[in-house]
Amino acid sequence: MQPIRTFNVSPSIPQRLEPLRKLAYNLHFDWNVESKDLFRRLDPDLWESSHHNPVLMLGTISQGRLLEVVEDEGFLAQMDRAARQLEDYLQERTWYHKQRGQKQKECYAYFSAEFGLVDCLPVYSGGLGVLAGDHLKSASDLGLPLVGVGLLYQQGYFAQYLNADGWQQERYPINDFYNMPLHLERNPDGSELRIAVDYPGRKVYARVWRVQVGTVPLYMLDTNIEPNKAYDHDITDQLYGGDIDMRIHQEIMLGIGGVQMLKALGYEVTAYHINEGHAAFSALERIRILIQEEGLSYAQARQVVASSNIFTTHTPVPAGIDLFAPDKILYYLAYYADIFSLPKEQFLGLGRENTGDLSGPFSMAVLALKMATFSNGVAQLHGVVSRQMFQGLWQKVPVEEVPIAAITNGVHARSCVAKSTQELYDRYLGPNWSSAPPDSQLWERMDSIPDEELWRNHERCRLDMILYVREHLVKHLRARGASASEIAQAREVLDPNVLTIGFARRFATYKRATLWMRDLERIKRILLGNKHRKVQFVIAGKAHPKDIPGKELIRDINHFIHEQNLEKQVVFVPNYDIHIARLMVAGCDIWLNTPRRPREASGTSGMKAAMNGLPNLSVLDGWWDEADYVRTGWAIGHGENYEDPNYQDEVEANALYELLEKEVVPLFYDHRDGDGLPRQWVDKMKDAIRLNCPFFNTARMVREYAQRAYFPASDRYRTLTLDNYGPAKELAAWKAKLGEHWFNIKIKDIDVSAASEIEVNQTVAVKAKVDLATLINDDVRVELYQGSIDANGEIVNAVPVVMDYQGQDSQGLSVYTADITYTTSGLQGLSLRVLPQNQYLSTPYEPRLIAWAE
Repeated sequence: MQPIRTFNVSPSIPQRLEPLRKLAYNLHFDWNVESKDLFRRLDPDLWESSHHNPVLMLGTISQGRLLEVVEDEGFLAQMDRAARQLEDYLQERTWYHKQRGQKQKECYAYFSAEFGLVDCLPVYSGGLGVLAGDHLKSASDLGLPLVGVGLLYQQGYFAQYLNADGWQQERYPINDFYNMPLHLERNPDGSELRIAVDYPGRKVYARVWRVQVGTVPLYMLDTNIEPNKAYDHDITDQLYGGDIDMRIHQEIMLGIGGVQMLKALGYEVTAYHINEGHAAFSALERIRILIQEEGLSYAQARQVVASSNIFTTHTPVPAGIDLFAPDKILYYLAYYADIFSLPKEQFLGLGRENTGDLSGPFSMAVLALKMATFSNGVAQLHGVVSRQMFQGLWQKVPVEEVPIAAITNGVHARSCVAKSTQELYDRYLGPNWSSAPPDSQLWERMDSIPDEELWRNHERCRLDMILYVREHLVKHLRARGASASEIAQAREVLDPNVLTIGFARRFATYKRATLWMRDLERIKRILLGNKHRKVQFVIAGKAHPKDIPGKELIRDINHFIHEQNLEKQVVFVPNYDIHIARLMVAGCDIWLNTPRRPREASGTSGMKAAMNGLPNLSVLDGWWDEADYVRTGWAIGHGENYEDPNYQDEVEANALYELLEKEVVPLFYDHRDGDGLPRQWVDKMKDAIRLNCPFFNTARMVREYAQRAYFPASDRYRTLTLDNYGPAKELAAWKAKLGEHWFNIKIKDIDVSAASEIEVNQTVAVKAKVDLATLINDDVRVELYQGSIDANGEIVNAVPVVMDYQGQDSQGLSVYTADITYTTSGLQGLSLRVLPQNQYLSTPYEPRLIAWAE
């Protein structure tokens, strides 16, 4: 029976408890110990059963309990403290205002297909989403004028359970938006705020929900409304679900709908950050608006958009990039080509590395890169990999100069460090440890934490994790209809006094979740050892529903557990989520990561473990490649790259076993003092905190995005839009002239004063004559490119030296001079190149034009 009318029923809360409502609807509760403790105190069982959802708690808790706490002075005092803390947090003077001043009027929009913020908002799949959530939290901590843009999925990713054979199964619980910390955005007249996005033959409508993340609003689109057709309801149904058509539907809604939503909400965005390529269509919509509403040409509009877009790639392999067939793009988006007055092939070229490949797919990453003023990978090694992957977009630019930077990921400290550990740091390091930079003297206080106190706190965290895992397994086994003996066995898994290795991540095959099982007899000896030196594993993670090889890895682990009778020593924890992750990174003793280098873009779970004092045991990939992997853990291998994956697995599995047998297990068990403290292990824990916490932290990461990307892009946007877009029009016209005449540039003569034999630090004078054709000196920058010569005869480790313009000679050639020296001996070389130059360019590589001496 369909209702004739619906009501949104809000919790009925006594007036004295009204602060609870504000606390519940701001996700600040997730990283504020006082607020979280307050809701746990209100009803511990309901707090757990609601997946730590204070809104659902307030809607379902008995009125009797609310009336009880109205009379509880201790509870009221704690509530008032938490409310004051939230109010102070929202009002405090911030890092951003110290950097930019109070008068700046700017806004940064952060687009992501998923956001992992709290476990009661299951609209994320893994690391990418949690990183996006942590980005918003730190943006709030720093006071950035940032807004998030995403999709609100009715079923989210999926809930995982295992059948009796250990095979992953999926359930898709329906998210009840009205009982989540969400606000439905409305128009002044009270009606729902909606946008309409064009799809072939129809419009699709979406309403807007807001999640308040401290001071940062996250706006999420929801298409599960009338008058949309049933198919269109499902656009925001499942994260990464459906076929290729559903994927493009979702990415149109995220990118194009996201831009329309921000406009409908009244935001004047000055910088757009595209987190992975899913939202790259946003650039097309921004160009359309500038053409149709501001009267700009396509070239002028594209210039404005590309000068204020930021793109972060998380993908270290081409196979991980969203690709769409040309006919799909034209079917869904050809009207943009008409608005832009572009031939269809030129429009498709926006998403192609090789624009001459007329059958090539349309790449969302390529579109995002072509439409960005700043692009970056998410670790230093990933930056190297990304420059190699996308070098073809910048023809003739040396790979090391491809303008893809690297900003190493971080994690939000107050979200991932265990409560008791945070309190420990607060006591000994002070309350600013969670955002203190690496050079802060605060970190010198690390040794003031008593070894015994740090170790006993960690032992409590290990016990908390084990108790939760046992309870969690019992619940899942009961739901599966398991036998009484299996349930009884689950109540005894894991030993609170045994060295515990944690492994938790997405079950993609390149992450090699079963590498530790490669030699079954050897790992059994390590696990069982003798009764005083046992080892145990806690493992968790999901495979994508369509990733059969990933699911096979999960099954293989569970078969190994049962076939080898290792149920007590090795546990697979089903339905991995943020809550389980936080328990594991605090409660395990060591964090294992075994990706196939260099396919791990960054990895963040190991950072969370390090913040809790866990040493890492990992392949040198992603973030671990740039950490101090000697003092804060152990490196598996030495950063080698292999052509034969089977050989790589063999070598690195043996290296893992060697480390466990000869270093990790002895350090944990054999070096204990009379009080039973493994003091050398505790030293490594302290180094893990001291050296990793301040750097691999989203406080540092978001500051870096702000200074390197947001501030410059926002300033560039303001500059280019001055005087009715005068500078943008000027720059677009200049680029058109440049493209028309660039290939007429000729490097006529290069005169080098020295012979082929010179000495270190000897000055070499170079004079060059360049025919700039119809261009002038102000249009170009002429550089010498000097460096060592490698075995292939190529210049490496090059240093560009800008040459000085000396005017024109009698033949009208432009004359340039420079003096250079070489500071090292050996075979050295130089070349000469001409690059574009303009005051409005973000980088000389922006026009993708370069001329080299031949």
